Amino acid sequence: MADDTLETEYLEFMSDLRARASETGDSPENAFFETYAALASENGDCPDLEPCRIVLEGRGGYRIDGCAFDQDRGVYYVAICDVRGEDSLETLNAAQLDSLTARARRFVEQLIDPGFAAQLGEGSPEDMAGGVLVGQPALLKRVQILVFSNARLSTRKPPELSGEIGGRPVVCNVLDFGRYAAIARSQGAVEPIEVNLAALAGSPVPCLPAFTEGGGYQSYLIALPGQVLAGIYGLYGPRLLEQNVRTFLQARTKVNKGIIATLRETPEMFFAYNNGLTATASAVRTERLSDGTLGITTIEDLQIVNGGQTTASLLHARDQGASLDVVFVQMKLSVVEPQLIEEVVPRISRYANTQNRISEADFFSGHPFHVTLEQISRRLAPPPRAGALTGEKWFYERSRGQYRDSRARGTPSERRRFETEFPKAQLIEKTDLAKYELTFAARPHIVCLGAQKCFLAFAEHIATEWEAAPLSFNDGWFRAAAARALIFRWTDRMILGSDWYRSDRGHKSQTVAYTLAWLQHHLRKLGKAGLNLQLVWNQQDVTEELRAVIEALAPQVAQTLRDAPEHVRNVGEFAKQQACWALIARTEFDIPKLPEAILLDREVQKEIAREEVAVRRIDVDIEMDRLMVALAGRVDELTLFARKKGLLSPKSDAALRRLGRSQFALSPSERNALRHLFVRLAEEGFPMSATDTPATSESGRERRIQLTGTGRRQVRL
Repeated sequence: MADDTLETEYLEFMSDLRARASETGDSPENAFFETYAALASENGDCPDLEPCRIVLEGRGGYRIDGCAFDQDRGVYYVAICDVRGEDSLETLNAAQLDSLTARARRFVEQLIDPGFAAQLGEGSPEDMAGGVLVGQPALLKRVQILVFSNARLSTRKPPELSGEIGGRPVVCNVLDFGRYAAIARSQGAVEPIEVNLAALAGSPVPCLPAFTEGGGYQSYLIALPGQVLAGIYGLYGPRLLEQNVRTFLQARTKVNKGIIATLRETPEMFFAYNNGLTATASAVRTERLSDGTLGITTIEDLQIVNGGQTTASLLHARDQGASLDVVFVQMKLSVVEPQLIEEVVPRISRYANTQNRISEADFFSGHPFHVTLEQISRRLAPPPRAGALTGEKWFYERSRGQYRDSRARGTPSERRRFETEFPKAQLIEKTDLAKYELTFAARPHIVCLGAQKCFLAFAEHIATEWEAAPLSFNDGWFRAAAARALIFRWTDRMILGSDWYRSDRGHKSQTVAYTLAWLQHHLRKLGKAGLNLQLVWNQQDVTEELRAVIEALAPQVAQTLRDAPEHVRNVGEFAKQQACWALIARTEFDIPKLPEAILLDREVQKEIAREEVAVRRIDVDIEMDRLMVALAGRVDELTLFARKKGLLSPKSDAALRRLGRSQFALSPSERNALRHLFVRLAEEGFPMSATDTPATSESGRERRIQLTGTGRRQVRL
C-alpha cells in the first residue's frame, strides 16, 4: 500500500513538473532543480542554492547543477540532479549514487586546484560558481554534496561523512523521491532525525533524569562532549534547529566571536561560561552504565530550540583548528510525546528564546496574517479571463503541502472540480509572496538574498504592519498581491523566452526583481502610488501597455547588471547589496510613455484603502458574531480552560457569563475583551478551529439573534 501511494505521488509530481515547465517556458530539468532546491532549503539541508548547470564530459569530467557558499562557516554546498523522465518510479542504486557524487566531488577538487583556477576566464560558469573560493581555497572548511533524484533509494540513507577533499571533510546528503514526498506531505512538520549518540561518542552519554514518572513528559540534563555536538551538526547542519530558530540563524546570525575565543583560549572553562542548549526529542533510548548511572544511546527527532549559535560555532572552531577534547556543553533535553510535538516544541522554542534577539516576527509561521490571507483566498473569486466563463481562484498556501492535501481529498470528480476552481498555476506560497511584495516595495537586493532571508525580512515588516493596522490586510490587499504575482510571473516568462536572454543566459531572477523594482521606484518619482493593480486583477493578465514597458526595460536592466563596476567579480553576489540597488535606481532607462490608465494616483490609492478597511471592519465583526454564537454552548469548557491558563480578565469573565446566557448584545469593551481572549485561547491550543470555520451555504442554518444594542444581524451557523 505504501509503494502504491508513493507511485501515485510520483505520477502527480511528474505531471506537476511538466505543467510547471510548460507554464514557465523552462526546461523540466531546471524546473526539477528549482523544486527540489526550494524544499531542501526550507527543510534545512542547505541555504538557498544558485542554479548553475556546469558539465564537463569525458574522462575526469565533472558536473553540478547548483551551489552555494556559506562564507561565515566555510561550507560549500554543491547539488547534482538525477532526473528520470519515466512514467514509473525507478530505483537509485549504490553504483549510480557513487557516480553522481564522484562527478560533484571532481568539480570541487578542480575548483580548489590553483592551476585550474588560474585557467578560468573571469565570468565563466566555473568562475561564477566558485565565487570567492576561486583563488582563495583556504576559505573552504567543509563540503556538502547534495544529490537530488526523482528515483527512490531502496533503503533510507542519512547524511554521512564521505572522505575528504584537500583535507576538508565531505558530507553526502541524498534527497531521493521517497524522502522528498515524505517532507512535502508533512505540511512543515519536522523531518525525523535519529542521532546515534553511542556511535558518535564511542559509548552512551551519561545523563541525569529530571522528571517524575506518570507526567507524560521526560527531561534530562546532559554534559555533552563538544566533539560529539560538533560532529552531529557537521552531519545534519541546520536541520537540527527548530524551524523558526533555523530561519533566524540562516538569515542573520554570524559565528559568535566570543564563543570562538573561549574555545581557543580557555576550552576547559566553556561549560562554566556558556549557557548551553535547550533541545527536544520525541524519544530517547537509555541503558545503565557500569557505574550504575544512566546513559543515552539514541535520540529520536532531535531539535535544538535554543543554542543554535553555540552549536554552529563549535563546528566552526573545530574547522579552524581548535581542539574540543576538553569541551563540554550543558544540554537540557525535553522528551515530548510525538502527538504533542507540533504544539509543544514551538512553545518551548518561544519561551527559551525570550532573552535573545529572536522576536515575534521570527515565529511568523503561526501569525494571523497568514490565516487571514488563507481565508480570503478560499472565498475571493477573481473575474474570469477573456473567453472564460468563471474566474479561477488564487490559493494561498500558509503551510507546506496544503494545496496538495486539498487537491487529494474527495472523489475524482471532486478533485477535478478543485483543480478547476484552484488551478496549480495560481498557487502562492509564503516565500513567493515575500518575493513579490519586497520586489514592488523596491527592495530587490533583499529579494536576491534568497527565499529564506527574503521571507524573514518580509515577516518582520508584516508583523509591524499587522500590529499597527490589521484591518489593512483585506480583500483589496489580497487582490493587489495577486496582481503583483501575475506581473512578476509574466515578467519571468517573458525574459526566459526572449532572444536577448537566450543569447546570454544568466541572472534571470535578479533581472526580474530589479526590473520591476526600478519601474515601481520610477513611478513614485513621478508622484504616482504605482501601477493600477485593480486593472490587472480585473483582467487576470498583464495589460498590453504594461507588457510593452517591461519588455523595453528588462534588457536594459540586465545589461546594467552585467556591466557592474570593475571590482565586482560575481554579479549574483553584487545584486544582494544595497550598492547594487543604488546603482540601478539612479540609472535612467529608455521606456515607452506610461499611459495614465495603468497608473494609480496617491490620493485615489488612499481613498481605496480607506474603503477596503471599512469593509474589512464589518467582515471582522460578522466573523466575531459567528464565533460567539458557535462558542455559546461551550462557555463552561472554555471558561475552565481559560481560568486554568490564567487568561481571564474581569471584563472577559463577565462577557463569558453573558455569552453563556445567550446574551449576545455585548458592549464594545466586552467584545474586545472576548476577541483578545479568543486569540489567547487559540494560541494556548484550545480547540476552536472547527467552530471558527464558516459553514457553507448548502449546510448552513440561519438563526436571527440580537447581537448589538441597536439592531439585529442575521448570522449563518
